[in-house]
Amino acid sequence: MPATAVPASAPDPGTLRTRSWWGWGYADAHPDDAECVALGSLLPGTLARPLPIPRVADLAIDRPAVTPPPALAHLVTADPHARAAHAMGKAYRDVVRALRGRPGRLPDLVARPHGDRDVADLLDWAGEHGVAVIPFGGGSSVVGGVEYRGDAHRAVLSLDLTSMNRVLEIDTGSRSARIQAGALGPVLERQLRPHGLTLRHFPQSFEFSTLGGWLATRAGGHYATVHTHIDDFVQSLRVVAPAAAGASWRLPASGAGPSPDRLFLGSEGALGVITEAWMRVQERPRHKASTSVAFADFHRALDAVRALARSDLAPANCRLLDPGEAALSGASRDGSAVLVLGFESATAAVGDRLATALDLARAHGGRGTAPLPGSGAPVDAAVSAWRSAFLRMPYLRDGLARMGAVVETFETAATWDRIPALIDAVRSEVGAAALKATGHRATVNCRLTHVYPDGAAPYFTVAVPGRPGDEVEVWDDIKAAATEVLHRHRATVTHHHAVGRDHRPRYDLQRPEPFTLALRSAKQALDPHRILNPGVLLD
Repeated sequence: MPATAVPASAPDPGTLRTRSWWGWGYADAHPDDAECVALGSLLPGTLARPLPIPRVADLAIDRPAVTPPPALAHLVTADPHARAAHAMGKAYRDVVRALRGRPGRLPDLVARPHGDRDVADLLDWAGEHGVAVIPFGGGSSVVGGVEYRGDAHRAVLSLDLTSMNRVLEIDTGSRSARIQAGALGPVLERQLRPHGLTLRHFPQSFEFSTLGGWLATRAGGHYATVHTHIDDFVQSLRVVAPAAAGASWRLPASGAGPSPDRLFLGSEGALGVITEAWMRVQERPRHKASTSVAFADFHRALDAVRALARSDLAPANCRLLDPGEAALSGASRDGSAVLVLGFESATAAVGDRLATALDLARAHGGRGTAPLPGSGAPVDAAVSAWRSAFLRMPYLRDGLARMGAVVETFETAATWDRIPALIDAVRSEVGAAALKATGHRATVNCRLTHVYPDGAAPYFTVAVPGRPGDEVEVWDDIKAAATEVLHRHRATVTHHHAVGRDHRPRYDLQRPEPFTLALRSAKQALDPHRILNPGVLLD
């Protein structure tokens, strides 16, 4: 069946709400001062009143060091607000620097290309004039991936791809779609929905990240088993680099040498700008069921999750919250660990799979009941509480940052034989590092978000009152302690997204030397001017 061109009308712009330049998400969704104070009361030792919301007008913004040529001027802006919004990602480190009025070096210019030709022209101009180029999607990076650090270039251009946001073609026979890389998650899904299709990739940053960002960072989605990373959905990529442009072939599979797509997946814009991709899409699910299971013993809960991962049940959600995480999200009030289970399908009812999963969890000491059949069945209270907390958590982190707290989530993955010791070590050693850095005891909570037959992905959240004015230094100390533990237990430095600048030291220790040499050669061949995303991923 031939591919179908999607009508050329512009995608639904969706919301007109204003994005926060300094923090997560929408400006009108941030906690107000009273809620910030209430949040701070949960961590004794935080500030008495919240730091004020920063204003772009208060930043010292230099004049751009370069001026674009007339032929490109319509694509480029030097607007101070646009430059500030493109200076950093949304890590805790970024948020607190903005709150303290220290956002770092702002890009001189922000460009918004509309197609491949625009991207190529901008790269040509940047290469001729020594301008560093940082590809920018939704700006949700939490690892320093969209930030320029250093002084090797006379100017910096942030290349914002969000104007390239259309689903261009849909091939129903191959169930795939050609999508521009700048499409934000909701924009992409709105264009697929009339065709009964979905990409089914939903990271926590879904509203504020793009397809190109997911591809460039090898993003993990919300679903716990089977198709968890964006890699699984890629059919082919189109990339524009300073030295060349081209696309890989659309193939269901191939054993012909190293995969060209694998070279660019996770490259973080250091090898070229991903401008569009053919992606494998799916029918929208029509059957869903979910419930929660409580465990008095966290280690028995780990055994239950491992058994589920090794079964053929393939839950869409299999998220284990330790007692602290469960209490924080409102999923448990009695000190239990909570397993959130969910199943979905486009073709068949999922109640039997959920019932079998519940039986397996009960065999390991879990307590839970299957939901009643029918669309009118009430939503499990623990599942509902977890879902609300999951979506709200980044905003609450920013509220705590305004109260001077240091709040960080870091994620990893390891094989099952290492998981229990890894969790225990992170809790004790990261807690000790936070105490040493601040004089306050920290909360260190854990959740397993993705499960595999051979291992799992523990995510840890650390919260502790900081040292006023030195929050970044405290963050550095905690981050260093955490990554040292991960390295010692041979756990990945990042499971869910990218390396960026903040994970570089440990990533360099984890990658094999032949791979390092191959990446360096690829960078030199594709970017002879060394202008693309300098400092990220590659030497």
